[in-house]
Amino acid sequence: MTPRELIGSARVPGGGEELRLFRRGSDFIIALDRNELMNSRMSGSEEALATMTIERLGQDAPRLLIGGYGMGFTLRAALARLGPGAELVVAELVPEIIDWARGPMAELAAGCLDDPRVRVLEIDVGTVIVEPGKPFDAILLDVDNGPDGLTRLANDRLYTRAGLAAARQALKPGGILAVWSAAPDPAFTRRLGGAGFDVDEVVVRARSNGKGPRHVIWFARRR
Repeated sequence: MTPRELIGSARVPGGGEELRLFRRGSDFIIALDRNELMNSRMSGSEEALATMTIERLGQDAPRLLIGGYGMGFTLRAALARLGPGAELVVAELVPEIIDWARGPMAELAAGCLDDPRVRVLEIDVGTVIVEPGKPFDAILLDVDNGPDGLTRLANDRLYTRAGLAAARQALKPGGILAVWSAAPDPAFTRRLGGAGFDVDEVVVRARSNGKGPRHVIWFARRR
């Protein structure tokens, strides 16, 4: 087996946990302790977060907020589906994630961060959500392993009743809050419904070929 090569590390602001970037052959892995958070071979569910949201919106030029750049799978999938009038705001809390995208993972990023439709903010997505301003057609959250925060306890507040109320307020009427998770969470499904959303919970595979672990995406439309 090809060994993993450590090529970068970063502390998660406000959490103290260390993310590590590994390369194994042509593949990249981002890990937290012994937990593999992202793998460049498994992009299917992150891409589905974008494509299935856009299908539900039925628009060519929406205004989207993407919480968490990761390895850019969601952003690239959205750009491939949207027209020149779209606006995509990417909020990434860990500056090194963006540095890695422009550095060792530049080929994987494929120039998506420099697309004129994209604005990158090195900031907590929760801060963007509560800032007054033009509402979003959709908010796409993939900032952790799901509603049960792993990398940073402060991420949990995005999924509380108050956090969901803030997200609802930041959306246009009929807008969509899409949330990626590594596993189901029935309590979160109920919380979404109680927060004024119509909820569609979908199971998707980790790999784009329909194989790999099962992940969950909630598509919650503002009533």
